[in-house]
Amino acid sequence: MKQVTFSDAEYALKRRQTRREKFLGTMEQLMPWAEMEALIEPVYPKAGRGRRPYPLPVMLRVHCMQLFYNLSDPAMEDALYEIDSMRRFAGLSISDRLPDESTILKFRHLLERHELGQALFGSVNEVLAARGLSLRKGTIVDATILSAPSSTKNKEKARDPEMHQTRKGQQWYFGMKMHIGVDDVHGLIHSIDTTAANVSDISQTDKLLHGEEQRVWGDAGYTGVEKRPEHQQRDVGWMIAMKRGQRQQLDEDSAEELIEQIMASTRAIVEHPFRYIKRVFGYDKVRYRGLAKNHERLHLLAAFTNLWIAKDTLLA
Repeated sequence: MKQVTFSDAEYALKRRQTRREKFLGTMEQLMPWAEMEALIEPVYPKAGRGRRPYPLPVMLRVHCMQLFYNLSDPAMEDALYEIDSMRRFAGLSISDRLPDESTILKFRHLLERHELGQALFGSVNEVLAARGLSLRKGTIVDATILSAPSSTKNKEKARDPEMHQTRKGQQWYFGMKMHIGVDDVHGLIHSIDTTAANVSDISQTDKLLHGEEQRVWGDAGYTGVEKRPEHQQRDVGWMIAMKRGQRQQLDEDSAEELIEQIMASTRAIVEHPFRYIKRVFGYDKVRYRGLAKNHERLHLLAAFTNLWIAKDTLLA
């Protein structure tokens, strides 16, 4: 049994829980730790000559906290020294040897190298399906822009070549897009794709469908999706929003306007995962250059988002 330090004993007598402690306590219960560790364990360094590696459960929890709070590697190291609740979540004490920023970086690179972000996302969805939160018969598709630094004041003296510029409304953005397919009943993400920001939403639709849908929902940006060759054999109902100019011509009391309002209320479900990823987990701007690293990170953020959306069912 691990010896309790004076600081641990003093912390245990604290009367009030902070919001961070409540959030970490909830995530501790929601995360399928055993399943996630089982995926990483085959490629995780084994004890041998040299410094003994940190236990896998510790490093996985540290990595998850880094993504929860969108922290850099040095900031995550500082947080472990400064914040008791984060050490406790990782299973560490102030008297322990704490992971430094290079160790945190190496663990992230390990996950990226073996594309474990995607595997962990799939594992979480399997756990959710086992709890009755399986895919239904409808998918909502949508995309959101994640900004990237447009400055050339960097080592390469250039913008990220995998990021591009696009116009939305009257404003220009530079960065990438996250495309998702969401179940229209539970609002859980089941498919993800990432592209440069200038790639059209409609061109990625095929990658966002699981193949068993009876209906597909999308905004006006997906107009004409049913005519594309990759969907010719797909037997689904396409619930695509009317373009703004056409809708403005409708009478406010018409049946067509009522149908558009009902369809819009269903499509709004897809905005909830984007809200969690951008606002709760703070990833509205890319942290890495290139699409691959961001692709892996977004899969893990989507896994956290699915767990948080389903928390009432999972904690019942």
